[in-house]
This record gives sequence, structure tokens and C-alpha cells, in this order.
Amino acid sequence: MTRSTTDEAAAPPLPSPKERRRLREAKSLSEEQVAEAVGVTRATVRSWETGRTSPRGRKRALYAKLLAPDPGPASAPAPKPEPQPRPTPAPGPATSPQAPPPETAPSLAAPAPEPVPAPAAPAAPATSPAQSAPPAPAAPPPPSEPAPKPKPGTEGKAEAEAGAESGAGAVPETPRLSPEEAFDALYAHAAPGLVRQTYLLTGRRRLARESVERAFQLAWHRWPEVAVDRDPAGWVRAAAYEYAMSPWHRLRRAHRHPDAPPTEPARRALFEALLDLPPAYRRTLLLYDGVGLDLPETAAETEASTPAAAGRLEVARAALAERLPELAAADSPAEQSELLHDRLGGLARAEHVPAPSPARKVRTGSEDKARLWTRAAIAFAALLIGATALTLHTAPTHYEPPIAPPERVGGVPPRGGPQKLTAQDLKLQKSLNEQLAHGPERLVPELR
Repeated sequence: MTRSTTDEAAAPPLPSPKERRRLREAKSLSEEQVAEAVGVTRATVRSWETGRTSPRGRKRALYAKLLAPDPGPASAPAPKPEPQPRPTPAPGPATSPQAPPPETAPSLAAPAPEPVPAPAAPAAPATSPAQSAPPAPAAPPPPSEPAPKPKPGTEGKAEAEAGAESGAGAVPETPRLSPEEAFDALYAHAAPGLVRQTYLLTGRRRLARESVERAFQLAWHRWPEVAVDRDPAGWVRAAAYEYAMSPWHRLRRAHRHPDAPPTEPARRALFEALLDLPPAYRRTLLLYDGVGLDLPETAAETEASTPAAAGRLEVARAALAERLPELAAADSPAEQSELLHDRLGGLARAEHVPAPSPARKVRTGSEDKARLWTRAAIAFAALLIGATALTLHTAPTHYEPPIAPPERVGGVPPRGGPQKLTAQDLKLQKSLNEQLAHGPERLVPELR
């Protein structure tokens, strides 16, 4: 156990699954090249990049070394800078991980979100601008009045109060959020926009709301995993899209047919053109042109290769351009993308989609569902154990071969010997046995 723990602690850290794919494509490496360098198959590399599995041991070290950015300036071009999330401290034994503030591309029809307070962050590194300038020295106390000695256990509080009073070089401490508060903040920020996005994906208002609430229930059930994810809102979005695009909804009468299209001709044409696209093409178009993800992120979320995602995007745009003249008149793909972003956003904002349920109701629903499944599993296990015990108690302890049923056998020769007596013969035999024989008496010797 000590060896495995030491090896796990010494294993090199790996970026998130989406970041692994972005780093690989930034170095112009294909999945086959990475698989050959690490010594695995292409399917294993794709599983690493989608987050289903993670490498271990020597393969993990080779994979991390292969994805590490080159230090030299003459290496591959640097990727597009992205805003880095505020570092989150590792959860202690008595606390649960907190969700970082959601950092995603602007969602469709999402209102301007209020700033979500981030969890408590560790002190900035020594190279940060906040620590580059030395703090102003505090004035020493007068010689006649020595500084009071703080009580044991209150040194940190005293330093914080002194820093707040001086205001020189002090970093304001962000209040730490509980798991419920972090979930509620993420829900309030992302749920309204996700309902509108899912409506554009399915064309069904009730299904859109159900999908988003189901995705957030799953997120609360797996909150330790979602809270430390690089993009919590993206995690929930992928879960909502997967549930909304399930083909099993066609068997439900309420979701068998899409809702009525908009009355305005332009929005009606866009709505019908979207629903005529295949689900995978519709999702790719919505993520790239509606949500604003780049092509590698879109491909990673749809679990497709980047060339496949690009091909789906081109086909979807061509299908929409045939039915939307203004889209066909665009001069460049960038102009098409901007026009589609505006049209999709306008369509999502114009339609009256149902508001999602309160966050507290979603959390309690997730907890009730988990409790129900747990009780059902326990009841099934108890029923299985009882049936097994009853079977063992009533089952026979030895084998009794079954008695074969009688059968008529043909071809047997007739029985030999005297013939069967007739009724007259039987009557004569009976009379002879009952009457005395009238014949000469037997001679019995007499002794004198």
C-alpha cells in the first residue's frame, strides 16, 4: 500500500481532458502518433482525451512529457490565451471541494450574470503583480507603549485586523462558499441560458427544462467531481445535451413532436431549418456558432475528431444557407458565424421557454432520487438473499431418480405352458375340491 501511494503521489500531473486534446493539436500531433509514442492504441488515446480513463505509471509519465509545452520560443505557436480560473485550495478532510466560478463562452439568451464569489484561494505566487511592490512599512509603536502580545490562537486574526486597518499591500480575503452555495451560484448563472440552448437543440420547451434540471441533479450527485472541473458549466451543458438528444424520448407522447414554430417568417425558417438537421450536426452548429466554442472544444464535447466536427459544421451551414438568403449572401465564414450567432441568440430570446425550478428544489430532488435508488438497491439485495436462503432451506439434500412411466411393449412372444382354464373348467375344479371322493376306501393297516 505504501508503494502504490508513493507512486501515485509522484505521478506527474495531467491537464484536463479538453486541455490534453488542445495541447496535442497545438503540437500538430495525431492520435496515431501519440499512441505510437506512448505504446497504446488510438482508442486508448481518445479515451484519455474524453476523460473516460487516465494513464498510469510509465505511460502517464510519457503522456505528460509528450503534452508538455516546449520552453523554446521557436516551438509550435502558442495557443490562444484563455482566462485562467482562480486557484482553488485542496479540500481538507472536514470540508468538501468548492466549485470555481463558471468560465464558459457566453450562452444563448443568458442574462448578464452577477459576479459569483469564488471559493477561498491561496496566496498569490511571488511573481504576481500584487506582491511585486513591497508593502508600506508600518510605523513602530512608541517606546513607552510596547505592543500588546496577542493571545494564543489569535495571531492570524490579529494580523488580518492589522492588515485591514493599514490597507497597505493586503489582499482581500474571499469568503469561502459551502457546496450548496457554490451549486446555487452555478445554477443561477447557467440554468436559464442552458434551457434556451436546449430548446434550440430539441424544439421542445418541456424537454429542454427537464434536460437541464436532470443535468444539474446529476451534477449535484457528482459534485466533488464537478466542483474541481475546469469548466463546471460545460460539464452540465454536455450532460443536458446528451439527455435531450436521447432517442428514447420519441417513445414518450409528450415529446414525440416538436412545439409550434415561431410566427415570424424569418425565425420560423431558422427554427425549421435547425430541426431538419441531423442531431449531431445541429449540436455542432449550436456549440460553435451559438455558444461560441472553438473547433477543438466543440469536437471534444461532441466526442468527434476535429476534421469530423469541421465537416459537420460546413454541411450544417450549407443546409441553412439554402433556406436563409441572408446567410447565403455572407462574404466569408466569419461573417456567417457572426450572423448565425445573432440569429440564434435572437431566436432563443424571443421564444418563451419555461423558467427552471429553484436550485433548492433541484438539489433536494437529486438527493431524494439518490435515496430512492439506494433503498431500492438494498430492498432488491435483501429480496435476493431471502430467496436464496429459502431455496437452500427447502431444496432436497439427495438425488431421487424419477420413476419411468409404464409403456406398452410390442413383439413379445405368447406365454408358454398350460392353457388358461375356462369357466367350465374352473367350476369342475371347484366341485372336485369341495366333494369327497366316492371310491374304494383305502386300506389302513390294523394293528392287533
